[in-house]
Amino acid sequence: MHEILLDDSYKSVVEEARNLAKWVSPDLLRAMDKGEVQYPKSFVEEAGKRNLLGLRFPKEVGGRGLPFVVEMACIEEIGVLGTSLGCLYSLPSIVGEAIATFGTDDQKERFLVPTLQGKKFCAEALTEPRGGSDFFGATTRAEQKGDYFVLNGLKRFIVGAMGADYFLVYARTGDGPKEITAFLVERDDTVVVERVYGLLGTRGGGTGRLRFKGTKVPIENVILGVGRGAEVFNVMMVPERLTPAAGAIGMGRAAIALAGRYSTRRKAFGKPIKSFQAVSFKIAEAVSALDAASSLVFAAAKACDLYGSVGAGRQDGTPVRRLVSEAKKVATEAAWFAINQAMQVMGGIAYTDIYPIERYLRDARLSMIWTGTNEIMNLLIQHEYYAELERHYGKQREIEHDATTTDADDDKVFE
Repeated sequence: MHEILLDDSYKSVVEEARNLAKWVSPDLLRAMDKGEVQYPKSFVEEAGKRNLLGLRFPKEVGGRGLPFVVEMACIEEIGVLGTSLGCLYSLPSIVGEAIATFGTDDQKERFLVPTLQGKKFCAEALTEPRGGSDFFGATTRAEQKGDYFVLNGLKRFIVGAMGADYFLVYARTGDGPKEITAFLVERDDTVVVERVYGLLGTRGGGTGRLRFKGTKVPIENVILGVGRGAEVFNVMMVPERLTPAAGAIGMGRAAIALAGRYSTRRKAFGKPIKSFQAVSFKIAEAVSALDAASSLVFAAAKACDLYGSVGAGRQDGTPVRRLVSEAKKVATEAAWFAINQAMQVMGGIAYTDIYPIERYLRDARLSMIWTGTNEIMNLLIQHEYYAELERHYGKQREIEHDATTTDADDDKVFE
């Protein structure tokens, strides 16, 4: 889709991302999937050397000042590598959004610049054992002691727990229901990895459970201000949800391309199996689903370019939150559908580790859960849509009057 939507100068950046994906050794992917590698720093370092991290951030902090749509096109290319490397590639964009939008000059210099250079590794610590989707249910606490905070609590499902140099942590700083603060927490011996999870897929990213045991966080590492974590969260959720949407499209495209090539070579009853509509129609359905989802991802990215990520939290009717939520939901479900179609086309061999289809399937399953389940996306979509209906009421044609029997008010009973 980006071949249609982007001009030549932007396409060259996408080609750089494609070359980065080609640079990754299959041996690394295999080692990650076997659990032999828990945090592939070399990949993030290489992306940094190539100036391919956080592409949309300003040049003065190490980005390229490119639009969201270009970054999403690049992430789609990285998606062929699966969700582990896709997530590690996206984390500088996700964590960096909070720093770039709300951070001080000092925070940008100490954290964002080296992160985009691939010299400092970041992770996000949001989810807790007692709450996943419930952001304000956080129980991790930060108590102020003069010019620093003392952080105590537990976070889990943290991609990069094993390798990150610092974490974006949301912690409770008061007793009110919404008194949450965002911190940049540097790793020291009080930040303890209690567990590295065994995962169905998305392996090798060092996904673990962290406990903060009296961790001292200087006040200058607070983002935006004490008690303003929700504002940071709302903005950070834009790339948090848009990046896995783009990555899922790339993964789905890789799977269906593999199945498509397979169907031209595999023969049954004396003919290539692509000649059977039971096979070729599955390819058509998957390609159509991926193209439709990709169009939505780019529409959401365009909305972000128009309104900025802060548009997700504005109350003046921007479509950012709805479109981003739709993109995450539709893209991850399209990828899951396409990968299943690819497995069906290839048959039993795709269920083995002879081909990477089974790994894509395991990876894709997480895409519909993390960064807010797709049920949460539905919650956000309907909320935003009903608000739009309310705002636009009376501004458009009153189509209710176009019914054949328009004067039957006695049948229009609502209570």
